[in-house]
Parts: sequence; C-alpha cells; structure tokens
Amino acid sequence: MVADLVAEAELTPAVRALADPLRARIVELLATEQLCVCHLTEELAVAQPLVSHHLKVLREAGLVESDRWRYWTYYRLRPDALLTLADRLERLAASAPTDTCERRPCC
Repeated sequence: MVADLVAEAELTPAVRALADPLRARIVELLATEQLCVCHLTEELAVAQPLVSHHLKVLREAGLVESDRWRYWTYYRLRPDALLTLADRLERLAASAPTDTCERRPCC
C-alpha cells in the first residue's frame, strides 16, 4: 500500500506535465531527436520564454534532460520515465472491472 502511494506521488508530476498540450507536443518532438530551445521555438511558433518554462516543468517532472553543447543546451526525452508511466497506466487499466453489472450498493 505504501509503495503504491509512493508510486502515485512520483507519477503525478509527469501526468500533470503531459496534460498540457504544448508540453505534450514538446515531448513528441523530443521523441524523434534532441533539440535546443531555438529549434523548439521555431517548430512550435511560440515565444522562447514560454518554451523555456515548459521545458523546466518537463525537466522537473523527470520527463526530459538536458546537455550543454558549446553555447547551447540540448534537450532529450527520458524514455525510461515514459515507460514507467505507461507501465503504471497499463496496470490501472488491467485492474479496472469490465463487468458493468456489478456495482457497490449505495447507502
């Protein structure tokens, strides 16, 4: 039970981060290649401070990581974080009842 609560607490930031459409799009772009803020700004057609903010949220949620290369910071997806999230969601889906006839009685 405690392990489940810890797992839920660890996944909450990732779920919240992915709930934003722009952050979800950033994750999709980073799934194909490493990109810097200037690439993402151009691809998404949004302001640089907004991209930087969303990257910070994704980094804090553990979904992306960054590397400095010369003068630029490149961002890449952390596939292990997405696989952990996918595994948890798969377990939740597998535990959901499929029989709609069985219901808990109301008081």
